[in-house]
Order: sequence, then C-alpha cells, then structure tokens
Amino acid sequence: MSPAPSLSSSHCVALGRRALHQLRASLERDTGLQSATYLQEAGFAAGEEVFQAFSTWLQASYGLEQPAQLDVKHLGSILDKFFQESGWGPLTVTPLGPAVALDSTDWSEAGPSGSSSYPTCHVTSGMLADFLSRMSGGLVGVMEVECRSRGDAKCRFLAGAPETLDSVYAGMAQGQSYMDALGVVG
Repeated sequence: MSPAPSLSSSHCVALGRRALHQLRASLERDTGLQSATYLQEAGFAAGEEVFQAFSTWLQASYGLEQPAQLDVKHLGSILDKFFQESGWGPLTVTPLGPAVALDSTDWSEAGPSGSSSYPTCHVTSGMLADFLSRMSGGLVGVMEVECRSRGDAKCRFLAGAPETLDSVYAGMAQGQSYMDALGVVG
C-alpha cells in the first residue's frame, strides 16, 4: 500500500493544542457561555473536511473506496488510528444502550485537568456530529458528558439520535447521571 496522504491534501491544517485552548479561553472571556456555540459551529464546519480526509486516508491505508464499506466490527480501531494519526488523540468506541460512547484519555482539545467546571471540547462535539452524520448517512448528535478539562479521567462524547441526546440532556438537567438518563446499568 502507498503511504497515507497528508491531511493537507484534504484541505485540513494542523492547529496545536495551545491554540485550541487559547481560542476557547479568549472566547469564554469575551462572550461567556455563548463561546460554546461558536466553537461547536466551527466544529460542524470542520466535519466535512475531516470526513474527506478520513475517506482519503481510508482508501490509501485500507483500499476502501467509501467509508460505508468499512466493517462495523473494525470501526473503533480504524477511527482510533485515524484520529491519533491526525493529531486529535486516541479514541475508543463503545456501544452504550441507545448511544455510542467515544472516549479519549488524551484528547487534544481538552485543557489542563481541573481548568474548567464543565466539559470544554466544543469544537470536537460539532466536528464529530458532522463527521458521524456523514459516515452514517443520517443525523447524529454528539454531546460531551465527561471531560479532562473538568478533572475527569477521560473525555467522553455520546453520539446518537438527536432525540436520544435531548432526553439525556433533560435527565441530566434534572440531576440524573448520563448513564441513568440513557437507561444503562453501569
């Protein structure tokens, strides 16, 4: 097989962790809670090009013409390898009832442990929502429920139908854990 193409061939650019952290800090300082929306919108905008980079990488690395040809039993390991090679970090995929958990113990967008009281990987949430929607051919929502920036051991993103995530959000707003809101016994 030929070497994997660079991300620049898909119009992606490298942006360091410090830059992501500073962008979030500056937006939080200047716009407060609205910063999460701005960062998530930027992530949605990035999703298409990240998906194109993944498609090109998948063809060069595994000879698959379309991501839809990927056997679902290999999805987790393939996504892990792609996101590590592209600089985002390791990613573990785990079915979790009506959703899928995407976990990382070293995700690039997460700030220093304890630097925030809430999850901060907003760009990632938007990017993964667009990326996974393109991959599945349907609408996928993504919500971060654990974050290293908050002092959690990992960043955990839930991916699923928007209605499922709305229900999880509503349950969490009423004091439930996300696992209870999902109806998953942990």
